[in-house]
Amino acid sequence: MGFTPTEYAPGSPHIVEDLSGAEWVPLFHHDCSFSPAIFVQVMLNMIRNPNLNSSWLFRADILLEEDGEAIGAPKAGGVQPRYVHFQDFHLDKCLVRKLIPRNALRDNPLDQTCLVYHGGQPGVAEKTMVVYNPHYSSESEVPFYHPRVRGLIFLHEWDANAGSGVVSIHYCFFDEKVREQKLIRTAINLLMVLHKHGQGSDAGYVKRVNHDTIIPQATVQNTFARLKQKYARKIIHSWAEQTDPSKHVFEDLGIAAFLIELWREMYHEKPFPGFVDIGCGNGLLVHLLRQEGYAGWGFDARTRKSWENYNSDADATSSLAGHPSLRQHVLLPSVATSGEEPQAGGEGTESLIHDGVFPQGTFIISNHADELTPWTPLLATASDCPFIMIPCCSHALSGAKFRAPAPKKQDKSVSAYSSLVSWVSQIAADCGWEVEMEMLRIPSTRNTGLLGRRRTKDFSSINLEDIMARYGGTAGYAENVMKLVKQTPRGH
Repeated sequence: MGFTPTEYAPGSPHIVEDLSGAEWVPLFHHDCSFSPAIFVQVMLNMIRNPNLNSSWLFRADILLEEDGEAIGAPKAGGVQPRYVHFQDFHLDKCLVRKLIPRNALRDNPLDQTCLVYHGGQPGVAEKTMVVYNPHYSSESEVPFYHPRVRGLIFLHEWDANAGSGVVSIHYCFFDEKVREQKLIRTAINLLMVLHKHGQGSDAGYVKRVNHDTIIPQATVQNTFARLKQKYARKIIHSWAEQTDPSKHVFEDLGIAAFLIELWREMYHEKPFPGFVDIGCGNGLLVHLLRQEGYAGWGFDARTRKSWENYNSDADATSSLAGHPSLRQHVLLPSVATSGEEPQAGGEGTESLIHDGVFPQGTFIISNHADELTPWTPLLATASDCPFIMIPCCSHALSGAKFRAPAPKKQDKSVSAYSSLVSWVSQIAADCGWEVEMEMLRIPSTRNTGLLGRRRTKDFSSINLEDIMARYGGTAGYAENVMKLVKQTPRGH
């Protein structure tokens, strides 16, 4: 069912009656095939995730949630709901949410009461309604990201005998005579999102991606907002690479925010052990983490223009004092079994070699590290280090490009990226790591974070040589990675 809403003619009678006398003007309606239960399910999801409707919003913090006899009970301080009562409708549920904007410098958060009602004849001609009642008193108080209206209604009318229904949207205007085109477009978009998600749920759609499984959404987003305000403008203004800063800066700010909160949880009772970013690219992530007080460094097979600026910030920690935070190294792991020598790099390359051995406990970051991605859990096992890897391009342990095999027992075909994520996850699992997955909130389709911080097997029981052989072996790796020294740097 496509989306072609029908507009209510101006002057159409109001469908719902507010007992306070306020007028709710019907704007658009559309046929639907989803039931009242699906309507409520979709609306509650939209209440908890306002970013589904507006890219200007981060999230909603639920301040209050009540149903049944709790509705209307006296509240001792704190947030107070704004109830609305309607003729022939019964209030079932009340939530108060705080809308959190992405840009706190432009707009303030907004409290909003969200009310769920039922009416009509159950099992025959049911009516279900959700009301958004924002906590402001005048049009001048309305933030940029919210429609300039007193309130909104989403109404679902269901004919049980026909197995079909109608969804509609209604506004309570500040001035009913003024209908700005922006408000009309917003109404169409809000109804479209409801219709899309309702029809999708009715067709059996199941959400495949779950965010915020490791660190709460609010925690990471608050840190991201702080980092963005503190660093973004300066970094973009001084960007030295040929790549687009609008993508790379906000992507690394998002990863930095996640790592900062992850480390706050992991190391709250013990000292931070330091980090290393293998295949660090432009070095921005290393720079951000060091600016936030985390000791660590990064390396890549090729230098970048940005490094001169970022390396000017000396590390005060004793273990890294006197060393640049960003260094040129080619990783030739000591755990490799091929016995190859780095002859492909030519004379003088010996000083560029890093053996992939790190101090025990060092947190390994592998962010879009390409050739080094499948090596990450192997290195972490050899040195007893926790890690995060964010896969991007698929490479074998030999350093050659290849397409990772699709997971076994898969009911349907999967993408090359999903196959890569599954493949490197399996390497990590075979190395004895409990693999945790987080879909990072960053502006990239390559946003799967794979975390290894807990063991399922003792290190003594792991044979890395057998694992490397099982996943294709390492023959040709030295030759392939030494070629990277003279290649033009890629975007990361």
